[in-house]
Amino acid sequence: MVHDESAAGTSVGRREQGSGRGRPLSEGTERAILEATTELLAERGLAAMTIEEVAARARVGKASVYRRWPSKGTLALDAFLSDFLERQPVPDTGSLRDDLLGMLRGWVRAVRQPTTGRTLRGLIAEVQRDPELADAWRERFVAPLRARHGALVQRAVERGELAPEVNTGLLLDLLYGPAYHRLLHGHLPLNDAFIEDLVAAIMAAVDAGAI
Repeated sequence: MVHDESAAGTSVGRREQGSGRGRPLSEGTERAILEATTELLAERGLAAMTIEEVAARARVGKASVYRRWPSKGTLALDAFLSDFLERQPVPDTGSLRDDLLGMLRGWVRAVRQPTTGRTLRGLIAEVQRDPELADAWRERFVAPLRARHGALVQRAVERGELAPEVNTGLLLDLLYGPAYHRLLHGHLPLNDAFIEDLVAAIMAAVDAGAI
């Protein structure tokens, strides 16, 4: 599990202190490692990046990197996560349709940036072969986003736009599933026509009571 900078004393932090892996890294060392990782992700992408390159760029030993991050995937997640989540709006327009449009447009703007989209695709690939990263991914990426978006759905319930028994998980999957499909396969564009059509299809399902 990756240590979350925003919450002291998480499971990784406690494990490091009690497992004989040495003292926690200094703030300056952590910052240098994360900055080096961000640069290499932009230059080479996650698949080509190595821990050795990160250590050399940050001017630290490999042991300093591994003391804090057990794999390059968990390191890339820390470097990527904060900025990406900050760019994911949760609109409150008073309309479910407009909220969904705003939310998906924010996601598309972020992933259409070359480094962001490539890093996100690389992390999704790495999750398939790194169980520790997969746990961190679900806890620190998927769960926070689903919680934010679930709050948007609940507001629509309170406004009477959705039934109280709405299947929130399905609604969110219908919104983001096609978007991630296009991101990963690149077979069709992530453009505003796609966003409009997707939200229209979801709203038709809502109106038909299918969600």
